[in-house]
Amino acid sequence: MSSPATHHKRSAASKHRIKHINFFKAVSPLSRPIADSTHSISEIAFIVTRIELESGITGEAYLLSFHYSRHAIAGALKDIQPLALGRDVSETGRFIADYEKESEYFGHAGIHRWALGSINIAMWDAWGKTLGQPIWRLFGVCHDRVPLYGSGGWLSYTIDELLAEAKGYVKRGFHAVKVKVGSQELERDVERLTRVREAVGAHVNVMMDANQGLTAGSALRLAELVRPLRIAWFEEPLPHTDFDGYAHLRRQAGISLAMGEREFDTVALRELIHRSALDLWQPDILRLGGVEAWRVSAALAGAHHIPVLPHYYKEYDVPLLMTIPDAFGSESFDWVDPIITHPIRMENGFAYPQSGPGWGFQFKDHALSDL
Repeated sequence: MSSPATHHKRSAASKHRIKHINFFKAVSPLSRPIADSTHSISEIAFIVTRIELESGITGEAYLLSFHYSRHAIAGALKDIQPLALGRDVSETGRFIADYEKESEYFGHAGIHRWALGSINIAMWDAWGKTLGQPIWRLFGVCHDRVPLYGSGGWLSYTIDELLAEAKGYVKRGFHAVKVKVGSQELERDVERLTRVREAVGAHVNVMMDANQGLTAGSALRLAELVRPLRIAWFEEPLPHTDFDGYAHLRRQAGISLAMGEREFDTVALRELIHRSALDLWQPDILRLGGVEAWRVSAALAGAHHIPVLPHYYKEYDVPLLMTIPDAFGSESFDWVDPIITHPIRMENGFAYPQSGPGWGFQFKDHALSDL
């Protein structure tokens, strides 16, 4: 016969179990067609995961889906749903292990990993709310703020649009802006970067991102042509599996290289470290599969003195960057800001943490539609 104390513990534990999981679509009110060197993007859209515990506490996560593979992503999320229902929300690590067994047949990389990351991030949100603590307080704080850089600079922009965006970021207090490169003619990339440098001045960092759209030869040539512009780093100049190409480019180009957003594990990071081929590690928390995997990759980078500069998800990255020593900065887009509560606060080029529990924000119901 169980004691009253045992019964109380069981009742409290049951409140932490996942009762419902729902998936939604949201479209940014800033959505418009954009393009980089390898993609034409017709819609800035997201898939939102919302879990509810027996206690009534909810947790959310979102992934940037654009217009791609909506049915495949929805299918992966619905397949993972039964494995999460009824589970204690604190069992984030056990859930990862169980899902990796379940998904092994069709592979851990790809859409399965996105689905895992969505549930995992929502679980952390709900667990933080259960504890009444923001995520950044759960791992030990290293910083009280994180540098932000303004991202965009799409190849589909006219020069006027490009300069308006760059100057807008600077006016808002950003100290760094990123520009897409990988045009059919390198001269166009050089012109765009030159115009941005002239527009923002010498005190603002300018970076360039090729989205894997260049060859080793063209990447080296571009790096040489823009050397007078003092480009802070060169992101994804080559296909992400060309480890030797990254090593060669880093030795020859005299510019810092950034990479990592395409990775579903730490294999590429290990290979690049082995070749001394990387300066900045850019983990994508959704592709890696959630909080634990993000932190593992950051620890591996940190062990080799490679700073961490994550890809896209500032709402998750800023809290996590606050908990690691080698936090370099976070990427900033405004796409979700109008449709969430409590967007990240930015002042003078730095992001400050949310004070609310969990991730500190949620999507506004009016912005969500059924997936």
